[in-house]
Amino acid sequence: MGAIALSLLVSAGAFEPTWESLDTRANPQWFEDAKFGIFIHWGVYSVPAWGPKDQYAEWYWNHMQDKNGATWKFHEKTYGPNFQYQDFAPMFRAELFDPDQWADVFARSGAKYIVLTSKHHEGFCLWPNPQSWNWNAMDVGPHRDLAGDLITAVHKRDIRMGFYYSIYEWYNPLYKSDVNRYVDEHMLPQLKDLVERYKPDIIWPDGEWDHPSSVWRSTEFLAWLFNESPAPKDVVVNDRWGKETRNRHGGFATPEYGGIPEGKLIQEGHFEECQGMGKSFGYNRNEDALCYRPATELLHLLIDNVSRGGNLLLDIGPTADGRIPDIMQQRLLDMGDWLKVNGEAIYGAEPWTDAPKMEDVRFTSKNGAVYAICLKWPGPELEIKKPEAMQGVKVTLLGHDKKLDVTEKEKKLVIQTPVLDIDHMPCRHAYVFKIAP
Repeated sequence: MGAIALSLLVSAGAFEPTWESLDTRANPQWFEDAKFGIFIHWGVYSVPAWGPKDQYAEWYWNHMQDKNGATWKFHEKTYGPNFQYQDFAPMFRAELFDPDQWADVFARSGAKYIVLTSKHHEGFCLWPNPQSWNWNAMDVGPHRDLAGDLITAVHKRDIRMGFYYSIYEWYNPLYKSDVNRYVDEHMLPQLKDLVERYKPDIIWPDGEWDHPSSVWRSTEFLAWLFNESPAPKDVVVNDRWGKETRNRHGGFATPEYGGIPEGKLIQEGHFEECQGMGKSFGYNRNEDALCYRPATELLHLLIDNVSRGGNLLLDIGPTADGRIPDIMQQRLLDMGDWLKVNGEAIYGAEPWTDAPKMEDVRFTSKNGAVYAICLKWPGPELEIKKPEAMQGVKVTLLGHDKKLDVTEKEKKLVIQTPVLDIDHMPCRHAYVFKIAP
């Protein structure tokens, strides 16, 4: 490309199909401020809905291939050795799916965005995609545009929504025989179809690890997405665009279960950690109540991530008939109750760069204030480092309307916590002390 043409592209705000150009695009501010999103793993794997308690149930088809493994033994005993994975598709009916009820739960949870698995590694699409004839939710099973119905309901609640999309497919014959034709004739048309139909706020690829981004033609797609597509101009993308791109290219790093890498990340260290409430992302009937972390632990995960500059994408796994399991709904509603009181310390907050390390306290900052988020009640007083820029300070407990007594001692603040009975505690799970000038 000539210098004049490049200059015109830059002046027009367009992006070239190179990582050098694409990586200059900052994450949209809405995503930086949102902090809390909900991941949804839902597909044909939701019918067997089974895996060992330490494995992902959505990998059922893949795990079936190990004839000595627990998944095949379960499958053979439950469905018989001649029952194929494809035979589950007509059983994935989503007959109880109520997208407005889902959207209501999401709104009450305090989540600011949703990411739905439009297609997992099994290749089954939750929208009527022509590249996946008879292997999508319109042609078989629900006979319904699940993705379209949900994004419509979610957007009505002013919540952002986008799609997880698996770049590869385990057993697609074209993928296995000719990856370049697969990308040209299947993958890229599917991704563009998603964007053109639904104009999503987020594109969240996965399954990129077999090939570099050059094979997936990722930079070509992203340049189209940002420059020409009908997606919102503030569309968000992650870092899973090729086997070399995680933590290096794209919008934000995507660790799972505490795997946040050391060192400098893309986008000045911003990340989004994704975790299930149990171990699995897809619904796993083999997980019992003890496998699901309590709301306190999930909120502490959110708080810890935000205090380090990240988001939390917390997963739910709906059932094949279209219900969000009660235990998952309750966790989300509990989180929403806490965020109603304390969201000021989470949404739009940044890490406090001068924060001391304390075992049971995390810190965020916003608009000149510092928030000390105590993971357990601190007792009669809380002693923390005084923010250096503040001369006088006023300390309050979010959800409690009285100013707290505070004294200064050797560059520290000693905060007298209020004496409250259980009926007058502002919340459960964690307690936020706001320190403001």
